[in-house]
Amino acid sequence: MRIVVAMSGGVDSSVAAVLLAEQGHDVIGFSMQLYDQRDSPESWGSCCSLGDLQDARRVANAVGFPHYIVNFEEQFRKTVVDNFVSEYAAGRTPIPCVHCNSGLKFATLVERAAGLDADVVATGHYARIDRLGADGRYRLRRGVDRDKDQSYFLFSLTQDQLSRASFPIGELTKPEVRAIAERRGLIVAKKPDSHEICFVPDGDAAGFVKRQLGDVPTGTISDTSGKTLGQHGGIHQFTIGQRKGLGLSTGVPLYVVKIDPKDHSVVVGGKHELGRSTLTASRVNWIDGAPPATPVRAAAQIRHRHREAPGLLTPHGADRAEMIFDDPQTAVTPGQAVVFYDDDAVIGGGWID
Repeated sequence: MRIVVAMSGGVDSSVAAVLLAEQGHDVIGFSMQLYDQRDSPESWGSCCSLGDLQDARRVANAVGFPHYIVNFEEQFRKTVVDNFVSEYAAGRTPIPCVHCNSGLKFATLVERAAGLDADVVATGHYARIDRLGADGRYRLRRGVDRDKDQSYFLFSLTQDQLSRASFPIGELTKPEVRAIAERRGLIVAKKPDSHEICFVPDGDAAGFVKRQLGDVPTGTISDTSGKTLGQHGGIHQFTIGQRKGLGLSTGVPLYVVKIDPKDHSVVVGGKHELGRSTLTASRVNWIDGAPPATPVRAAAQIRHRHREAPGLLTPHGADRAEMIFDDPQTAVTPGQAVVFYDDDAVIGGGWID
């Protein structure tokens, strides 16, 4: 079978490609060029850098399959960067990796793969896919390595995309992946993982957004009683649950509990005021292709590193949902993704309102 492998230049996608090649598949490596390589490397992160593209090509050459670099600059800007900036400007906290992994990688690579008569797109994600029953529907599951599980980033995959997707390392742990890379003599065997947002290498998301927007409206910081405590230089600097960098001297710990884009105000309060028993989500994608017919018990994950919390999941139409938690959850954040699980299987996910 001819399979296109999305290669980031890291150890995970490299091992995914090697495993498929060793199984006898006709592997073609694709790497995404996300920005102009003539730009200063310091202005971007380590993910998908020129060095990463070169590492991917070296792995492909060593194993013996073709490798191509695909220019995704325009798509990356529109799908990921512009969304990141507009969400922060609207007082929401975006998660660009979801847009990149599903909206960009799969949606675009499936089309490119079809042009090469390739039926499948494989990646180095720690996730698994099962085909179920007589109707042949697909189920998205967590990776075996729960510490590295990336199913959270893949909730927007459709049944058609799942039918064309492969996650060769989903049954492996990270140590096992590195051991395979070591045994195969891959140059990326000890390469560290990239954790930062690739287009915000210094970690200063607010600074990046400010440079993109130029002038931003200022506003007030008040407590939950309405008392003004200070001023701020733009709501793009804040996220729900934030404690540091508030610029306040009150003598007690305060956290951001609300951001209002209408009047550019920020409300702070005590940690006990961060708890929320419910959330609503929009643009929900249901892995089965349709929402459950009735409310169901589920576990919701509101951040990538958040421990999933049980509760009652109620669909509202085709693409909205409400989650009522058994216990209040801290820092439910508009703009973040919420993913719903039944045990280790993804029911669906959407964007927290």
